[in-house]
Amino acid sequence: MINHKRRILVLGPHTDDGELGCGGLMAKRTRLGHEVFYAVFSHCARSLSKGQPSTILKDEVREAAGVLGLDPDKRLVLFDYDVRHFPQFRQNILEDLIALRADIAPDLVLCPSPNDVHQDHATISHEAIRAFKKQSILCYEEPWNNISFSTNSFEFLEKEDLDTKLRALAAYKSQRHRPYFQEDVMRSLAVTRGAQIEGGFAEAFEVIRWML
Repeated sequence: MINHKRRILVLGPHTDDGELGCGGLMAKRTRLGHEVFYAVFSHCARSLSKGQPSTILKDEVREAAGVLGLDPDKRLVLFDYDVRHFPQFRQNILEDLIALRADIAPDLVLCPSPNDVHQDHATISHEAIRAFKKQSILCYEEPWNNISFSTNSFEFLEKEDLDTKLRALAAYKSQRHRPYFQEDVMRSLAVTRGAQIEGGFAEAFEVIRWML
C-alpha cells in the first residue's frame, strides 16, 4: 500500500484507539523504517474504574507505544481533552491538529471513520479532514463503533506485525474487561481482512483522500 518511506501521523481520540484500529500498520511501518507519530487527545480519566490511578492510561499508552517501536518521548503526543466532550472543543482540537501538521509535516494521516458513532471519534475525524487538506487520509476500523465502513484499502501484515499489535494492546491492563480488547477479537478481524486479500493477516482502511 505504501511503497516509499513516509511520515505517518496516527490520531487517537483516546488512548488505545490507534493501537486497536491500526496497531499492525504502526508496528509494520516502524519496522520498515517509516517515521510514525502518535497523537492522543484524551487519557480518559473520567472513564476509569473506581480505585484506578488517574494517570494509568498515560502510563499504558507510553508502554504500548514502546512496544510498537515508537519512542514515547519523541513520537507520542498526549493532549488532555475531557472524554465524551470533544464536540464542544472542536475549534481547539482543529488548532491542535493544524499545529501537528506544521510540526510533523506528515504525508499520511490515520484517524477514525466519519461514520463512527462515538462523538469524540467523529470529532477527531471531521476536524482531521478539515486540517489535513494536502495529506493522504485513511480511516481505521473499529467495528463496535462503525455503522458503516468502506473497506477499500488494505495493509497486509506479517505475523510478527499482528503479534506486536497484540502485545501493545496487552499493555492496557486497565481495559482488559472490554469485549473488543480480547485477543481473539483482534486476531479474528485480522484474519477476516486478510481473507479479503486472499489470505494471511491485514488491517482494512477507508480512503478519505489519497495524494498521488
